[in-house]
Amino acid sequence: MSGPISKSDQTFLRHFSMLIAGLVLLALALIGLAMFIYSRHTISQDAALETNADAAASARIAPVGAVYAGDTGRAAMQAAKEAAAKAAAAQVAYGGTTDGKSIYDNLCHTCHTAGVAGAPKLGDKAMWSARIAQGIDTLIKHATEGYKGPDGNFMPPKGGNPALTDEQVANTVKWMVSQVK
Repeated sequence: MSGPISKSDQTFLRHFSMLIAGLVLLALALIGLAMFIYSRHTISQDAALETNADAAASARIAPVGAVYAGDTGRAAMQAAKEAAAKAAAAQVAYGGTTDGKSIYDNLCHTCHTAGVAGAPKLGDKAMWSARIAQGIDTLIKHATEGYKGPDGNFMPPKGGNPALTDEQVANTVKWMVSQVK
């Protein structure tokens, strides 16, 4: 039963062949475009990765913890503690400024403007008089180490910012006291 292909079948096959050929060309064009984009993206990424490759590799393979044993471990633990203390000291708050007003404006005003947790308001002589009577050294000690009063007032150590140095805390307390006098 095979006979000649009808005219409508020939037209269908021709159109179908052209459609398939067009789709193949479109696919090849998209593949070429993707390869071009990928090659440009990879070059820029490789340049960026080369600069941080060592640091990234070190971070990925760094141990999560350490085990210390015996005298050698004790020495290593002490060295690690000193390194951590040195790193913490290098991160001084507010650029290392010792200006009490600047530190107050950045940190202390939060509680000492509104009287949060019983904090004496800046400039309020009634609230500050009993505290000042204890002496500036006591005020600095409470600000540095933290304080919980008998009436429920609370001062977090270093105002809640452990990056402050003792000198910064002392200068800030002195500045605040000078605003009351």
